[in-house]
Amino acid sequence: MKKRKAAFFGWILLSLILVCAGCGAHGDAEQKETRQFLASFEARALDGSSFTQEDLAECDVTIFNFWSLTCGPCIREMPDLARYEKSLPDHVRLVTVCMDGAGDVEGTKRILEEAGYEGVTLLEGDGDFEKVCGAIRYTPTTVLVDRDGNLLGKAIVGAQKNLERVYSDAVGEALKAMGKGI
Repeated sequence: MKKRKAAFFGWILLSLILVCAGCGAHGDAEQKETRQFLASFEARALDGSSFTQEDLAECDVTIFNFWSLTCGPCIREMPDLARYEKSLPDHVRLVTVCMDGAGDVEGTKRILEEAGYEGVTLLEGDGDFEKVCGAIRYTPTTVLVDRDGNLLGKAIVGAQKNLERVYSDAVGEALKAMGKGI
């Protein structure tokens, strides 16, 4: 019962974090605590493959960027995400989640191709992934998770003026807290 209450209040806290900022705002990426975020899920990627917690286990940190086809700031920052994704070390991965991409797969592919993004893009899923997507209120929103699906730091909400610096700082803090380097 206590675990259920803790999980419930964790989701409430996440929802409040995501509700308190908006599209285009600049979020704060610093926070020390971790919370179980993605323990059990399966998501469908744009290329038709599956992405699960087993994929999370392959990297120390996975960065999830939630975006929408109707979000101008999301689309404008996509080339920055593409460049950043290509610069990441092997133990850090960037995954985009197009919140409305399942309804327009070709439009999603076009935006990603024009931006030069070649990484994984998720469209829909079940379990914890579905819950997380349901809690996202503003796009773009970016969260970091560890190999066990624990949330690392605060959500980064809104487009970032210096995306590479903001994301690198958040990743650096997460790895430092794990006793690892970039």
